[in-house]
Amino acid sequence: MSYLRGAAIVALGFIFYSPVSMAAEAIGEAVRIRTEVRGAGGPLAAKDPVYRDERILTSKSGLGQFVFRDGTKLAVGWGSSVVIDKFVFDDSNNLQKLSLRATKGTFRWVSGKSKSTAYEILTPAGTIGVRGTAFDFYVGGDGTTALVLLNGEASFCGPGGCKQLTRHCDCVIADRNGNVTDTARVNRRILDTLGNKGALPFLSGNQHLSGGLGWVGGGCSIRAALPIPPTQPERIRPEKKQAQPQKPPTKPDKPPPKPDKPEKPPRPDKPEKPPRPDKPEKPPRPEKPEKPREPEKPRQEQNGPREGSRNNG
Repeated sequence: MSYLRGAAIVALGFIFYSPVSMAAEAIGEAVRIRTEVRGAGGPLAAKDPVYRDERILTSKSGLGQFVFRDGTKLAVGWGSSVVIDKFVFDDSNNLQKLSLRATKGTFRWVSGKSKSTAYEILTPAGTIGVRGTAFDFYVGGDGTTALVLLNGEASFCGPGGCKQLTRHCDCVIADRNGNVTDTARVNRRILDTLGNKGALPFLSGNQHLSGGLGWVGGGCSIRAALPIPPTQPERIRPEKKQAQPQKPPTKPDKPPPKPDKPEKPPRPDKPEKPPRPDKPEKPPRPEKPEKPREPEKPRQEQNGPREGSRNNG
């Protein structure tokens, strides 16, 4: 009886004190993992779930890309530590609160489809307010925080007040004491200001992202000749590969094509037929001559004597 009671206590202790409870609800998953990225349950691989209150740690060359249930994307660069502090949905399955607590390292954030008021990122120097935004941010070992706007708008609020970032590539730097710079366009000198050549590796080109996280940093590059630490292949579940058949030897090139046949000369045009001569006009018929007049007949005299005359003799 005492043996069973002890076993039950051990089992309950495992359930309640395990870093990731068996009843925990996944709030997102890993999309891409390079070298070593650890969660509460140990090393993470692509497609592994992530949970609320889980701390994500990356090695000195690690890189993890994650997507949350509302479509929010997060990249965690080398030497980073972040906790998914709050992830709350309402009865309609709409995200009410997504809060991250970043203690050190470098990150890229792309907002999902939830309202901007649902997002909050906490750093040792202050709070990043999200407004339909994409941005990179870096947290140094002493808490110094740099924020670079890539798309949309964002704000940074600390003990020294708030700064609004509204233009592409706007940047601010703040420390724990409340000191914060004015917004200005990011450039290579930010690495000297932060005292870390490995800060903001997604903008300097020292770490490369894929998918929707990779294209949003265009135009804000601070590339420089920085050494890239060696990395191991991505951590993915092994898959059996079938041997591919050898390709047959390539066929010799085909002979050059035959020259085109010369075009036939065009046929000469047929000469035009000469026009027919006009028919001569018929001469007019001569007029008929008039018939000659018949001569008048002479008058005949009477030979006998005239009445009333006398004969002499």
